[in-house]
Amino acid sequence: MNDSSRSDNVGAVLPRLQEESSALMAVFDDHDILRWSNRAFREAYLVVPDVVVSWSDMMRGCHASGLGPQIEADDIEVWLSAAASRRGKSGRRAFEVDFIDGRWLWMDESSLENGWMLCVGCYITDLRQDQRALRQAHVKALRASQTDGLTGLCNRVHALHLLRQALKDVKQHPVCVAVFDLDQFKVINDTLGHAAGDTVIRDFARLLQATVRRHDSCGRIGGEEFLLVLSSLTVEQARDVIGRLLERTRASRPLADRPEFGYTCSAGLTLALHGEPVDAVVKRADEAMYRAKVSGRDRLVCDA
Repeated sequence: MNDSSRSDNVGAVLPRLQEESSALMAVFDDHDILRWSNRAFREAYLVVPDVVVSWSDMMRGCHASGLGPQIEADDIEVWLSAAASRRGKSGRRAFEVDFIDGRWLWMDESSLENGWMLCVGCYITDLRQDQRALRQAHVKALRASQTDGLTGLCNRVHALHLLRQALKDVKQHPVCVAVFDLDQFKVINDTLGHAAGDTVIRDFARLLQATVRRHDSCGRIGGEEFLLVLSSLTVEQARDVIGRLLERTRASRPLADRPEFGYTCSAGLTLALHGEPVDAVVKRADEAMYRAKVSGRDRLVCDA
């Protein structure tokens, strides 16, 4: 049999092998939309065949049904923000997943530069569980050290680490960096209370997380200050992304008992330079944000 015949045979049988495999397989695009999955994956994550679903909605469905992977969270949106902050931020990631029915899975995620991701998982329930509790405690502690407890986004230390990683490739792929600050936030806290202020912060974090692609990153770097790192976008493209975020922020009404209440934010944007330190990039974006504040708030200012 020649090489061409072998290739034809593999091409004919591979889809069936993938569908029948006990390994979980799935492909997500750069917006974290599930584009393909085999039967094992669909059954594990309660995916309806031929229905387009995002990773976030897939996990919301599992959480609401009480089936599938264990999600230890009182607030599913905060959990999703924390999980999304880890997805696709490196070429490869491997981790354990516990399922509600007692099974556990070893998941491997491989990402391309364009943001598409292959997920492959194998059940390892029957393997030796020596030191598993220690491993789980280590993973939880690591995640806690990287996560902002209020919003689920990256905390300042981890957000700056992700920016530092992005800057290593800035010569090949441009990196735009934005800093956001919620307008008149002290007034919100003073007049409506800190609980309302926390709700506003969580609402903006949700809007910010929904804005980014999986291979971008964002985090809360201060009380009401946030950082956004956009990879492989021009300044004009980044302006469009941030402009849409500002529009969604203006339209948001996060306080259920005050449906008339709205809020805004100011943003500063800069393009990272090759060899520029992290602190210098953030400082330029921060200074642009303060110019947005001085010029009237609720707007984006770009660093020259």
